[in-house]
Amino acid sequence: MGKIFYIMGKSSTGKDTIFKQLLMDTRIKLKTIVPYTTRPIRRGETNGVEYFFSNEEELQGLESSGKLIELRTYDTFHGKWRYFTALDQQIDLNFHDYLMIGTLDSYNKTKVFFGDKKIVPILIELDDGIRLQRALNREKKQKMPKYEEMCRRFLADSADFSKENIKAAGITRIFYNDNLRCCQNEIVDYILVNL
Repeated sequence: MGKIFYIMGKSSTGKDTIFKQLLMDTRIKLKTIVPYTTRPIRRGETNGVEYFFSNEEELQGLESSGKLIELRTYDTFHGKWRYFTALDQQIDLNFHDYLMIGTLDSYNKTKVFFGDKKIVPILIELDDGIRLQRALNREKKQKMPKYEEMCRRFLADSADFSKENIKAAGITRIFYNDNLRCCQNEIVDYILVNL
């Protein structure tokens, strides 16, 4: 039976980069589960790769058909943005292992949906000062930078990924991303042990 290896961490910890590298790693051969969002697409993103960029109508359809695994709503400076995962044609735990990326909240909800034994947490951390500089550099590259939203996310992460919340989620193994290659190799070793 398959497992879902669930990557999470505060914004700008490098989790997206690690996620993409792990998907290409032939040692672990994981499939991905692409989540959905109603937020606008960012420069450099591709629909169906980082997210399926969706709308409220599609979200309501998935919810009414009982296919919604988890849903989060964020009140941003630009309105409500929703992020969600759906039980769609992407997921077949009878035949495949998966790599997924999300928040601590989405991890907890996905764990409730599939059960503790199916979900393996991979929490990535990095110094807050380095994270803030990375976030600022990334936002500057956007056609219309949203600095207020960047700051809101940065502050929200402190509450969302508090030590208490991490402990309550049962996460005991944390991967520190001060060296991308080393962090990635540690995660691969961890996945291989848990396959």
